Amino acid sequence: MKTVRPPAVAGSFYPRDPVALQRMVARFVAAAEPPSLPLRALIAPHAGYIYSGPIAGTAYACLQAYLAAHPAGFNRVVLLGPAHRAPVHGLAGSSASAFATPLGQVPLDRAALDELLALPHVAIYDAAHRPEHGLEVHLPFLQLLLPAFTLVPLLVGDCDPAGVSAALALLAGPRTLILISSDLSHYHDYDTARRLDQSAAQAIEQGHLLHEGQACGRYAINGLLHYARQQGWQAHTLDLRSSGDTAGPRDQVVGYGAFAFGPPAGQG
Repeated sequence: MKTVRPPAVAGSFYPRDPVALQRMVARFVAAAEPPSLPLRALIAPHAGYIYSGPIAGTAYACLQAYLAAHPAGFNRVVLLGPAHRAPVHGLAGSSASAFATPLGQVPLDRAALDELLALPHVAIYDAAHRPEHGLEVHLPFLQLLLPAFTLVPLLVGDCDPAGVSAALALLAGPRTLILISSDLSHYHDYDTARRLDQSAAQAIEQGHLLHEGQACGRYAINGLLHYARQQGWQAHTLDLRSSGDTAGPRDQVVGYGAFAFGPPAGQG
């Protein structure tokens, strides 16, 4: 029986109206000036669009630039991020056949999810996915840019980098985009957050694992860093701002970063 996960945060994190939503997403992407990179993976934030949308737009503008140069593009997205509403150990998949947004339904790659279940640290956990915003907010950006794709949604709990990397290794390929959903520092003053986020960005670029407090999606990020090191991918910081730069006050901000991963220039 086919089951569709309905949107949980339409009307709060982003517009419920599909026309308004598409216009907002397109505006965020159009406002960025990304470099042209051999793209294999992205890290992008997941807050309400008024806060993190411009930074996410930079990440997706990088994807748009890659697609313009590589018409075959991506036909699958492996989307990983933290669980905000339920405790998760290891990696949590979904039993749904599709995830829905106001822009339509995104089919899940059920064969890939079934393959992942062979790993001891991967399980189906629909209750964690049902209210989760961290993966959902990326789907309208992907729906705008990719004409057709399947999705592998994974919530990542306390899993070591090698465990996340093992899941990525099962799914990675030239037409699979790895996408990590994560914000950076939380609820520091503006200047402190900027210093902390610059340190996190430097760690990501150098392939050093993140520590608690540097990013809410650090388990997923660390797994990507582990896998990227094996593949010889380079990390590039595309954008680094906070809610204090977009729509929030500066006494307590949330940090946002956009990062791209891929082989060295000339190799991808």
